[in-house]
Amino acid sequence: MYVSSDTDTRDADDDAGLLKTTYRTVTPGYTSHSDDGMNVIGWAVFLGMFVILFPLLPFVALVWGVSKVIEAFSGEAESGE
Repeated sequence: MYVSSDTDTRDADDDAGLLKTTYRTVTPGYTSHSDDGMNVIGWAVFLGMFVILFPLLPFVALVWGVSKVIEAFSGEAESGE
């Protein structure tokens, strides 16, 4: 392994993590682009869950309301826990 003379004069801790040499690669550089395929899958999953869970919303609200009424009558709401 060859180390250049300018790194020999510095402490090894000073240049830890610094890039000493760059290499050319055959892999093309990355350019940002929108990923439409993944967006479609994400929206499909969201809409599927929405269609399945939306009809359950009244039952969830009913259970929540009944539990609040029971808490009010049992006196648990006054204790704060």
